[in-house]
Amino acid sequence: MRYMLSYDLMESLRNTNQWIGATARAFGAYPAMAMTANPMIEWMKAWGEVTERSFARMVAKPDWDIPTVTTEDGRDHPVRVMKLVERPFGDLIHFKVPGRAPRKRRVLLVAPMSGHYATLLRKTVISLLPDCEVFVTDWHNARDIPVSAGKFDVEDYTLYLMEFLRHLGPDTHVIAVCQPVPLALAATAYLAELDPGAQPRSLTLIGGPVDPEANHTDVTDFGRTVTMGQLEETMIQRVGFKYDGVGRMVYPGLLQLASFISMNAGTHAQAFQDQILRVAKGEAAEHDKHNTFYDEYLAVMDMTAEFYLSTVERIFKGREIARNDFVVDGHKVDFSKITTVAVNVVEGEDDDISAPGQCLAALDLLTGLPQSKKASHLERGAGHYGIFAGKSWRNNIRPLVLDFIDANSPEEPKTRKKRADKAPHVDTKTARAPGDDAESLPI
Repeated sequence: MRYMLSYDLMESLRNTNQWIGATARAFGAYPAMAMTANPMIEWMKAWGEVTERSFARMVAKPDWDIPTVTTEDGRDHPVRVMKLVERPFGDLIHFKVPGRAPRKRRVLLVAPMSGHYATLLRKTVISLLPDCEVFVTDWHNARDIPVSAGKFDVEDYTLYLMEFLRHLGPDTHVIAVCQPVPLALAATAYLAELDPGAQPRSLTLIGGPVDPEANHTDVTDFGRTVTMGQLEETMIQRVGFKYDGVGRMVYPGLLQLASFISMNAGTHAQAFQDQILRVAKGEAAEHDKHNTFYDEYLAVMDMTAEFYLSTVERIFKGREIARNDFVVDGHKVDFSKITTVAVNVVEGEDDDISAPGQCLAALDLLTGLPQSKKASHLERGAGHYGIFAGKSWRNNIRPLVLDFIDANSPEEPKTRKKRADKAPHVDTKTARAPGDDAESLPI
């Protein structure tokens, strides 16, 4: 029972802070306050506005809000989000552009289940839509899933990916971002044995912990030092009465958010101080840079307890993927069975969540894959966020990924044929894009 009470206590504290912010904003907005001519009134109002917005975002699922896409006919076409496969813990969605001829590149973006919604990849989706048919794994918030839906751990995640890949067919190119990288690799290896015809054409693995011991970070150090008993005792709570998932054991999104912020507390504190100052001066806007980033960053979701604990125990502590000893549904996955799927690894030099080397370890596991089908890229100066949604992604990484996809497609699009002929099959080093700092905040 105490797990449920602590969950409701956290939600009560969040709700209280939201209410205090709303009260301060409303109080400072009274016309009578203008008679005081006291600058503290404007400061209080600004503090209240930023505080109310911030705590309200923590329980809101962001919209995809994908803009229109301009096609060859010069017209702007709306983008429709369509569910292709619906499951209790996640859906396969398609960003369909009505009136546009289907693109030859079919890309499945595997979104992380690490505290944020799949909408964290919104910029990635927008950047790919003009050239690709884009599909995304849209994971659900565990607090909204009834206990009757059962469990969901790393094996279930892998089986979901296999089902999605079977649905999309063999002409699919997978881009896995961060946490799902090792599981996307496992799903492909399992398909290579079980259903070779359902394998994707290529795998692009971006900043994921295939071997956490390859290069230590604060995340891996935490995983190595804490015991599973400590994690279960301090991180796991039971969903309270407010949500459909009442009684389900979860790693709450609010606790995850506290961990995210603590990694760069000074940076975040300064960002909010600056925003309060801008609001007080009348320089802030509804969709300014701060609000655009933090509306997404603060929106967190609960993870099932079994998924979080099995990730720490099997991926980080046991290194089952790195040791080629991962079992799914009673079957030991063998990464050497991947012999036809081209694999591209992308890492950021300044990635403090999945440091360089952790993702690159995937290529060493693929002993059955020809060297010509392996590629890697280290983005100089880029942080975790920048390698899939920042300027480094847009200016440097995205073109390389599209070239890699074209080089491993049965028919290359004519518009990119020349560039595809020069697709990277060896390690590449690219200079940092100017101004990438602002888009490389850790997630």
